[in-house]
Amino acid sequence: MAYLTLETVEKSFGATRALDGTSFALERGEIVCLMGANGAGKSTLVNIVAGALASDGGRMTLDGAAYAPRSPAEAAARGVVTVHQSTDRLGTPGLSVADNLLLDGFADGTVPFLLSRGSVRARAALMLRRAGFELPLDRDFADLPPAERQLLAIARAVARDASLLILDEPTASLSRREAERLYAVLGDLRRRGHAILYISHRLGDLEALADRVVVMRGGRIVHEAVRPIDFDKAIEAMIGRSIHAVRGADSAVSGPPVFSLQDVRLRSGALPLDLDIARGEVVALSGVLGAGKSRLLSAIFGLHPLASGTMLLDGKPYRPRNPRQAIDSGVFMAAEDRHRSSLMPTGWPGSTIAGTIGLPHLARWFPAFLTVGARDLTEADSAIRRLGIKAGSGRAGMETLSGGNQQKVILGRWEAEPCRLLLLDEPFQGVDVGARADIIRAIRSNSRRATLIATSDPEEAHAVADRIIELDHYTLRPKQAVERSDIQGA
Repeated sequence: MAYLTLETVEKSFGATRALDGTSFALERGEIVCLMGANGAGKSTLVNIVAGALASDGGRMTLDGAAYAPRSPAEAAARGVVTVHQSTDRLGTPGLSVADNLLLDGFADGTVPFLLSRGSVRARAALMLRRAGFELPLDRDFADLPPAERQLLAIARAVARDASLLILDEPTASLSRREAERLYAVLGDLRRRGHAILYISHRLGDLEALADRVVVMRGGRIVHEAVRPIDFDKAIEAMIGRSIHAVRGADSAVSGPPVFSLQDVRLRSGALPLDLDIARGEVVALSGVLGAGKSRLLSAIFGLHPLASGTMLLDGKPYRPRNPRQAIDSGVFMAAEDRHRSSLMPTGWPGSTIAGTIGLPHLARWFPAFLTVGARDLTEADSAIRRLGIKAGSGRAGMETLSGGNQQKVILGRWEAEPCRLLLLDEPFQGVDVGARADIIRAIRSNSRRATLIATSDPEEAHAVADRIIELDHYTLRPKQAVERSDIQGA
């Protein structure tokens, strides 16, 4: 008998049926990768297993016994622990790694509060040895990189005797090296008999880890595959159509290239990358984690230099030394982590919709720091109407908006000034399916600029792009280019 089973589980939210009689099973010593587009039902399924939601019908068993947790704490008591995608939720800043490792014990009383510093470190070190890796015990959680925050959460889960570990997009903010470290830890846990449910549709994750792939669409499981896995079929099952199809309005591609890369190398020794992007064209860079997508966009935006090669903007040499020079040239970028790169802290000046949109344009809109004319509010109200941002006015705080509406504001920021090249790094991360459709529509409706998108999500790439270029992380060169005529099946 499987370790975890779900039999015809159902869940609705009003008229929306999130799970439609879903059945699923997971064995000990197995890593199952759960794939699905936004709105497919993945999060609902995981939240029911994790005890965050109650099902409307169906049955679950865990290790042969009935299983219906009423809270994450109750699920954890049965050995089911979830590690969330947001690394900020995995620990407490201001406390050391050792303190964070013992938090669960402090909370449930199994670890006494009155412990010497040495005893805290000794207990924490033992937890890490049980998990099979090391972490800097005295470092503040706030100073840990994303990968080490993930590992800390996994160590806490192992210490709680988690027999079933649920990981939600754990590599979303990790580098290639950090992801490979996580893969090694998970492989060791699998060999030790842990069951792992891994939510991802990143091909690098699937290739490295999956014993089995399960694909959800419309609240149902529509495809399963075991190694060797045909990833094209899995992607087609996820998006519900051929990977040579695309949704969205036609863009008006015309004229000579707006932007060109010629013989570009991001690292010395890599093979060269060449690319032309025309006005009105949307090009998606796809590929596994660490392929070089974000690094290429950052170089174009002036965050770090190329190893070699030439960039041309409107046919003229382009080599910004910093983002300000890029912005002054009409090259704009929305980075992957909007909270760290694009949003001001709550309560600070500029933390409203108007402040967020106006921030990079202040010198142009308000020369000599004379904030006259309320240009930022005018642009904010225009973006609210144009992009369907759910907010009463441009004075609304960014913290009051959903992830999708925050991302619309960031897009509105870069539509407020004439743009020659728009760079978007993982623009749909943390965005619900409705907001994603609005963002795709806005990206594809602008015929005055060229757009270059980095995405690890094959569905996103096929939904938004005229061309898709897959980067090989070993060579940082186009491994596969899919033209729009191929995408459309023409």
